[in-house]
This record gives sequence, C-alpha cells and structure tokens, in this order.
Amino acid sequence: MSATQTARPQRFAFSHSKEQDFAGGGLRSYARYRDLGIAAATDGLAVAHVIRFLPPCTDEVRQWHTHDIQFQMVYVLKGWIRTEMDGHPAETMRVGSAWLQPPKIRHRVLDYSDDCEVLEVVLPAEFETKMG
Repeated sequence: MSATQTARPQRFAFSHSKEQDFAGGGLRSYARYRDLGIAAATDGLAVAHVIRFLPPCTDEVRQWHTHDIQFQMVYVLKGWIRTEMDGHPAETMRVGSAWLQPPKIRHRVLDYSDDCEVLEVVLPAEFETKMG
C-alpha cells in the first residue's frame, strides 16, 4: 500500500474547544474526555481526544495495565503527570512533554496535578485494556 492509499476512508474534520464537550464514559472513570472527531473521520483508524484528569489521584488510577494498540502518543497540555513504564524509571511529564507508549507496554499513572490535561492519539480507535 502506498502512502497515498489508506485502508479506511477518511474525511475532513475539525473540533473547536468548548467546555461542555468534556464528558465521562471514556476508558478512565477518573477523567473527562473531549473527543476531537478523529475516530469518526478515519472510520476507526485512530482516536484523538483531550483528557482532563479529575483530582485527586487515587489507587484506582495507579493500577498497572496494558493497551492492545498499534500506536499511542500522549502530549501534556496543562499541569503535570507522573507515569511509569515497565522496565523504565518513573517520569514526570510537564506542559510540552510528550511520550510514545509502545504497543502492549505495561504502564501506570502515579500522580497528576489538579489541572492536568493531555492530548492522546491512539491507533486503532477501539482497543482492549488489560489490568495487571
């Protein structure tokens, strides 16, 4: 497949920030999500959303887990977040920090600021998460 061909149809999409767009019901019960419309525009090829973490960081948040994904990138928009990837030391990520999580790497969130927001891009849009 060439770079100009895609396995799934894509269409133009845009998203403007509105406070009321942050909603629950996402992967994490301790966060609110603002869907950026990428999953619909790519027919499920990818998902992109802004995640707003709800304080305080609890033991529910600190659980080790993995995602069955092909690609996952996170970029810190506000505040800070401390994460740990299996086999790597914990890292505090601040505004402007980004990280790539390799597929199925065991990881966890250790803590975050009360105003923490991140941009997350994942392929594919639908994926499984396994705890432990």
